[in-house]
Amino acid sequence: MKKKIFITGVLLISAICTLHAQIEDNREKLTIGIKAGVNVSNVWDEEGNDFVADPKLGLALGAFAGIPIGKFLGIQPELLISQKGFKGSGTLVGFPYSFTRTTTYLDVPLLLQIKPAPFLTLVTGPQFSYLFKEKNTYTFGNNSTVQEQEFQNENIRKNIMGFVLGFDINYNAFVFSSRAGWDFQTNNQNGSSTTPRYKNQWLQFTVGFKI
Repeated sequence: MKKKIFITGVLLISAICTLHAQIEDNREKLTIGIKAGVNVSNVWDEEGNDFVADPKLGLALGAFAGIPIGKFLGIQPELLISQKGFKGSGTLVGFPYSFTRTTTYLDVPLLLQIKPAPFLTLVTGPQFSYLFKEKNTYTFGNNSTVQEQEFQNENIRKNIMGFVLGFDINYNAFVFSSRAGWDFQTNNQNGSSTTPRYKNQWLQFTVGFKI
């Protein structure tokens, strides 16, 4: 058993060393790129209705830049179109219902880069999000409806601040990214029987290309 662990460790170290040797060290270069992938989103801190939220998939795509501050630090602003939301179910006037909510945001994270190695970048920082629109699919009994609207209700908060942390794996011109994010502010002020109060949370996985 110890021999297998030792061999596995040697192979892992060899693979890391080989990968490191093949990767260009661009930590002190200005970079820009594009990225695309998926969000796995849900909500937290929900109030205002009897419902249970489940995660849903959405798209994430946009652009990013890497602005070096020396070799080991940098700033990474990003501009993303990001779909969030959740799947929900609960009861309304004693009857069960379910719905899927898809919210489309313009996300602008401003991230601090920590670059311990050419192939690894750690990122963390605040994010500003602007809500474009929301699409809801409701199922109540045997009836199903779809509603899509741009918000005009003053009770809906369009501008939301949040926080993001994650890492990038760099392989020459390619960037494989993973993020976790949380909103600090709720989607609306008070919530109602039809619009629960909640905050977004999400995991994001993207593949980028430096141009």
